[in-house]
Amino acid sequence: MYENSFHNHNKRFKHTIQFLKKHVSTSETILDLGVPNPFTQIMKENGFSVENTQGEDLDIDTTTIKNSNADIITAFEIFEHLLSPFTVLQSIKVNKLVTSVPLKLWFSSAYRSKTDMLDRHYHEFEDWQFDWLLEKSGWKIIDSQKWTNPTKKIGIRTILRWFTPRYYIIYAERV
Repeated sequence: MYENSFHNHNKRFKHTIQFLKKHVSTSETILDLGVPNPFTQIMKENGFSVENTQGEDLDIDTTTIKNSNADIITAFEIFEHLLSPFTVLQSIKVNKLVTSVPLKLWFSSAYRSKTDMLDRHYHEFEDWQFDWLLEKSGWKIIDSQKWTNPTKKIGIRTILRWFTPRYYIIYAERV
């Protein structure tokens, strides 16, 4: 799932680490939802103390989240894969959250891997939907940012990706 990820997601990783550094101190411990991945290594290389969940189905089992002693939860492109992100967001006991999701694109259907059942998007959010989900589950949005995800391919969709925000990142605190 993560083969060649760094090169394919360089812009996303760059914006994400900048946003994380803006809101999280390297003295704070992080529980990153999702299995260790290329961005886990980037966080560690930038001085963050990171622990990941171990691949458990977070729709069913939030034990790791509930039992974590981390100072902050991060969830980068995780909530779109869950059937019930509301339940996961409510189960978080810490007071700080940095999370990002890919935004719904009107010119492209939801992502679905044909070979990996876990690599599918159940939700593709519009920004207002993700804001509402966070607010309803007990979070106050402090800061947010969006960015595009242009590619070097040719086509109408490719041109639209140069102007249409694809990623949405939020720093929120527990109400």
